[in-house]
Amino acid sequence: MRFLIVFSYDGSKYFGFQKQKEKKTIQKTMEQALYKIAKTEVKITPSGRTDTGVHALNQTAHFDLDINITADELKKALNAILPADIYVKKAKEKNNFHARFDAIKKEYAYYINIGDYNVFEKDYVMQLNKKLDVDKMKQASKFFLGTHDFSSFCKKRKEEDAQRTIFDIKIVTSGNKIKISIIGSGFLRYMVRNMVGTLIEVGQEKISVDQIKKILQSKDRCKAGAKAPAEGLYLRKAHYKKSCF
Repeated sequence: MRFLIVFSYDGSKYFGFQKQKEKKTIQKTMEQALYKIAKTEVKITPSGRTDTGVHALNQTAHFDLDINITADELKKALNAILPADIYVKKAKEKNNFHARFDAIKKEYAYYINIGDYNVFEKDYVMQLNKKLDVDKMKQASKFFLGTHDFSSFCKKRKEEDAQRTIFDIKIVTSGNKIKISIIGSGFLRYMVRNMVGTLIEVGQEKISVDQIKKILQSKDRCKAGAKAPAEGLYLRKAHYKKSCF
C-alpha cells in the first residue's frame, strides 16, 4: 500500500533532506522511524529535497508499506517515534501517486529581519539587520515572472535544463520583517536563495532594478547576487492537480 504524508520540520539541526552517510538528515530520520514500524527498510520520496538548515511547513512525501496499518494509525505511530522537530500533519492511502512527479507547482517563503538582531530567531529568520528599499525589490522581482532560463540563479548540473516558470512573487513587510513568497513550476538547487540574495542586493542598491533582466539573459551565476543564508527559507507546500486530501 502506498501512503502519502504531509509533514513539517525544523531543518536547523539537519544536514538537509537527502540521506547521507554519518550525517543527520530528514530522510534518514524518517526512514529510521518507518523501519521501526514496518520492520523492513522503507524508502521515502519527497516532493523535493531541501538543503542544510532549510525548513518545511508542508512537505509532501510518499512511500510503500507492506503491513496492515491504517493512515491514522501510521500518523500516530510516526509522531510517537519521530523527534520533536519533525511532525506528520496528515497521512492518507494514495495509490498511483508520486510526490515529486505529480507536483505541478511548489511554493517557498523567505523571511528577513531588518530590525535589531534577534538571538531567538537566528535559526529561523535571516538576520540582515539593515534597512532595505522594498519598493525597488518589488520592481525587480517582476523580471522573474514567467518562463526563463535560471542558469544565473542556480547550481546547475551538466546538461541540466535550467528553464523554469515563476507564477507569482510577493514581497510583504510587517514591522521589521520582510516575507518573500515565490511560487514556481519547480526550482533548481539554490535557485530561491540566489534569487532572494539578488533581490536583497537590489534593496541595498548594489544592483539596479534593470540589471535583473540582464542577469537572467547572461546565464552566468557570477553576475547575480550572493546566495541568501538557509535559515530564512521555508518550503511552504507542493501543489497537485487534484486535492490530495
